Amino acid sequence: MDEVGIDLSAAHAKDVQQFVGQDFGYVITVCDRANESCPIFPGDPERIHWSFRDPSAVEGSDETRVAAFRKVRDELRQRLRTWVMVAARPQ
Repeated sequence: MDEVGIDLSAAHAKDVQQFVGQDFGYVITVCDRANESCPIFPGDPERIHWSFRDPSAVEGSDETRVAAFRKVRDELRQRLRTWVMVAARPQ
């Protein structure tokens, strides 16, 4: 992510319990396993699922594995940009 100017050095996985009591307008899952086990969020947010191949499951050389992460990163970035543009349009 640093390659595209995004600092994740302070990022970490979070337990869903950390968000109890917060309302969300959208819940977006990006892997099939997360979609299947996604909990119910209060406030009935819109659920969106984007199926991306899990880059951590790719086998091969370091170069092949890094390329898989870059591919998913770039696909996710494009999907988010498109979604934000559509979601931001006045109704």
